[in-house]
Amino acid sequence: MNTNDYVAEILRATGAVRSGDPAGVTAIVQNALALAGLSGPQGNAAYANPAPDIRAPRPSLPHLDGTALPPLRTERLHKPLGEVIRILQEGGKGLTLDGLPGLGRPLQAPEPPMPEGARFLDQSHSCAAGTRRYRLYVPSTADEGLQGLIVMLHGCTQTPEDFAVGTGMNALAETHRLLIVYPAQTGGDNAMSCWNWFRPGDQMRDAGEPAIIAGLTESLRDQYAIPADRVYVAGLSAGGAMAAIMGETYPELYGAVGVHSGLAYGSANDAMSAFAVMRGQAGIAPQPVNSARAPESGPRLIVFHGSADTTVHPSNAERIIAGQGGSGGQTARSEAAASGDSRGFTRLVIRREDGTHGTESWMIDGAPHAWSGGHPSGSYTDPRGPDASAAMVRFFLHGASDLPGA
Repeated sequence: MNTNDYVAEILRATGAVRSGDPAGVTAIVQNALALAGLSGPQGNAAYANPAPDIRAPRPSLPHLDGTALPPLRTERLHKPLGEVIRILQEGGKGLTLDGLPGLGRPLQAPEPPMPEGARFLDQSHSCAAGTRRYRLYVPSTADEGLQGLIVMLHGCTQTPEDFAVGTGMNALAETHRLLIVYPAQTGGDNAMSCWNWFRPGDQMRDAGEPAIIAGLTESLRDQYAIPADRVYVAGLSAGGAMAAIMGETYPELYGAVGVHSGLAYGSANDAMSAFAVMRGQAGIAPQPVNSARAPESGPRLIVFHGSADTTVHPSNAERIIAGQGGSGGQTARSEAAASGDSRGFTRLVIRREDGTHGTESWMIDGAPHAWSGGHPSGSYTDPRGPDASAAMVRFFLHGASDLPGA
């Protein structure tokens, strides 16, 4: 790899980010990855020839597209983050690689509409690991008794307000009497407001961002007397990757986890390996926090991903499922609506002994890197559906996304 060429490409990407050109950024970063030797045949690294150092075969799972996942590596894929930062600083006049490129500027979303009696509070949570602002939606129906708490982790460049509008979760909170919290990741925490899912210090229990999110979750659970088995976490993209981390590092805290267009726990340990796994190249082999834990004892999991996602390769959805240690499962097809207002999808279901769906994975036909069924006034939404928010809430509360009233 020619280091000067690689640095030049990353600097070009930075300029494109500042100009608000996400498509240009994606193209530039893809070229930079090719210069770094991270791309595969025909630009699809998911099917590149594997390296010789691989871990044991994965559990047998039905692949939604009929293809096999590439094996994971057990070492760092490329240069350590410190060295990458040093190179960029030397060639980029102090530039640091705190964020992941490929996304545009934050959308200035309006305050979501609220019924009389509802509240959308602006507060903050502090602990030894740090402080984060958050928005908290308390439904007008709260006096009738809250039925659960959902922690919603936004994606890169998004804000809590934008994420609330795009996902429509506040409206579902009214229907189901849910408390919804949207922690905020700012440019001070990450240059592109991404949750730092790719940093080792933010992938462990009792440290970094997981400790902050867990502390906020526990505080609200106790303050609002939420039943311990009615606490959930979900996220989009980098937020989805962080939701996966929360389910792995705090399995006793969350009853279920929702990952939309995200990445598997421990699949990257620096910015370079993050770029690689986002493109679909084999990531590092994660080290589970508790490898002896049976899949039945961990949080239930629901995954959504678009088959046309060019920001986070769809193969990452299967990596998330494989990382749960489950096996078997049933797949079912749902064709696109004749009206064209809803996409088709393939759903994989792995059931638990109690009849609930321990794992669901939705691969949505032709969907981009966006929240399925989201409202167009929010960023990174795909209004054509299916409605990921409604399915996720049903899964959280009832143990299956198609019950009740699907």
